Amino acid sequence: MELLSVKIDKPEATNFILGQTHFIKTVEDVHEALVGAVPGIKFGLAFCEASGKCLVRVSGTDPAMVELAQKNALALGAGHTFIVFLGDGFFPVNVLNALKMVPEVCRIFCATANPTEVVIAQSEQGRGILGVVDGFPPKGVEAEADVAWRKGLLRQIGYKL
Repeated sequence: MELLSVKIDKPEATNFILGQTHFIKTVEDVHEALVGAVPGIKFGLAFCEASGKCLVRVSGTDPAMVELAQKNALALGAGHTFIVFLGDGFFPVNVLNALKMVPEVCRIFCATANPTEVVIAQSEQGRGILGVVDGFPPKGVEAEADVAWRKGLLRQIGYKL
């Protein structure tokens, strides 16, 4: 068995969600969950089929995001995984609960805009995701000014009153 690190290739501010699922019906169900959670959402979705034809199945509402999802799914090549790229102005926090409620979804590895590396195990059979490296390590502990900044930011962007 070999361990690999695959970098997610995306524009710096683009948010994405990486997860594991178990059924070809995932493509349609995840698509429906996203458009049901946020009307007008722009996204691209790719799913790595792990049996049968073993194709990357794609869907979405934004061609550029669909292309990005397809490209990254092919690079990951891990069976029964899915990746969703969100268009500008759309965020994981608005769709994560809807995705978690999709019956085929087994787990969410990450939901981030950070630079991300996916740790992959490759065996003779195929590839599987072991985990992710999401962003960078801490540089210290927040001080009072940092707490005030964090709380102000959450209120400024409308996530807290």
